[in-house]
Amino acid sequence: MEYTYLGNTGLEVSRICLGCMSFGDPNLPRWDWVLNEADAAPFFRRAIELGINFFDTADMYSSGRSEEITGRWLKEYANRDEIVIATKVFFGPSDQPNMRGLSRKHIQQACEDSLRRLGIEAIDLYQIHRLDPYTPIEETLHALDLLVQQGKVRYIGASSMYAWEFMHALSVSDQHGWARFVAMQNHYNLLYREEEREMVPLCQSQGIGMIPWSPLARGMLGRRAEPNQQSTTRAETDRLLWFYQSPADQAIIEAVAQVADQRGVTMAQVALAWLLSRPTVTAPIVGMTKLSHLEDAVGAVDIRLTTEEIAMLERPYQSLPTMGITPPFQAPQPGIIHDRNPI
Repeated sequence: MEYTYLGNTGLEVSRICLGCMSFGDPNLPRWDWVLNEADAAPFFRRAIELGINFFDTADMYSSGRSEEITGRWLKEYANRDEIVIATKVFFGPSDQPNMRGLSRKHIQQACEDSLRRLGIEAIDLYQIHRLDPYTPIEETLHALDLLVQQGKVRYIGASSMYAWEFMHALSVSDQHGWARFVAMQNHYNLLYREEEREMVPLCQSQGIGMIPWSPLARGMLGRRAEPNQQSTTRAETDRLLWFYQSPADQAIIEAVAQVADQRGVTMAQVALAWLLSRPTVTAPIVGMTKLSHLEDAVGAVDIRLTTEEIAMLERPYQSLPTMGITPPFQAPQPGIIHDRNPI
């Protein structure tokens, strides 16, 4: 395993981050594809053996069950002083008032709940899961800074938003002397490269580490499409998969397959190796439900793609509409029901 610093911080993380959304309660609606606590144990044990020290979860994954499982097995298999635990706040456990979003009230409540479920005293990287369009960024950033000052959070990070929104948040933090975002968890892979227009150069200029989510495009970059391929439970319930319909997708997937065949490695390893070669990418967040996928992800760290291979992988790409970002800030209006669901 290789390690690097997260952005401009002194925090050392593995080049692969284990995404823990795949671990939770399969009895919950929309989460019937995840692995339960017992089935998740081998993934944490093997990840530690392979040198992974970076783990990402969220309070909304299986309604908090993912955090409980993550905390349980990391306490069993890992040295807490060596590992980095990241979790997220925004969606919350329900749509009821003050149970989601990025108000001071919800951030403080959600942090306490995450600490309890993870069984830890401080969250290493606390991230806003989306930008709340109905809460002023000053309120959100001040609440996060307070958590840092209290020692409940060590670093703060953000997730998918427009580049101008991210720069505005960084500027507000600088103006007030508040804790600054050190990481951007954004949607970035060979099938979705819109982040390269503004977010990637912004992160590079500001010393922000990128930890992309969905690095394999929900598994589409890990295998060739087969005729009459049966749909999976996740494919039928994961809304993001419905967006991967670009005419260029199959050409990109075929290019990944060709490079993989030439090198004698898996397609997933090629797709991850491409991400690891990109500027500012610290560690792709890789979720999985098979142990072989974990071995593949770690193996990708040793692959160095040539300039010709990178050009071959990138050539078929066509521009796409923005995916996975909330609308810009809107001042709340009394008596109006606001939709906080991201696009």
